[in-house]
Amino acid sequence: MNINRYIYFNSRDTFFRIALPQIIFFSADKNYTLLQLTNGQKLVFTFSLQKMEQYLTEKLNEDAKIFARIGKSCIINLTYVYQIDIVKQKLHLYDPVSSKNFALDISKEALKNLRKIFINK
Repeated sequence: MNINRYIYFNSRDTFFRIALPQIIFFSADKNYTLLQLTNGQKLVFTFSLQKMEQYLTEKLNEDAKIFARIGKSCIINLTYVYQIDIVKQKLHLYDPVSSKNFALDISKEALKNLRKIFINK
């Protein structure tokens, strides 16, 4: 991943320029997408997670591979995967720079698929 790579979000009233390493995960909230940053900040966008997934693929090309869709509700930055706990249905993402840990509730099937990504590398 190019650490100097940015993604841009533009709406009627705001513009965001976000470095890819700052993105921990995206999560679905009905027709909205929540973006969690490494500094603890959360941003809300007025489009679905599916649209966000398409946007990342279109804008980032090869760099989009650092993100993975996990189940119906999350797109995660694979760089921050710390622990996959299938039994407890928890995914822990950890940022060593900020020492922040993010725990997500994810289905067993989605976690099994995520684990395969790492095992098959």
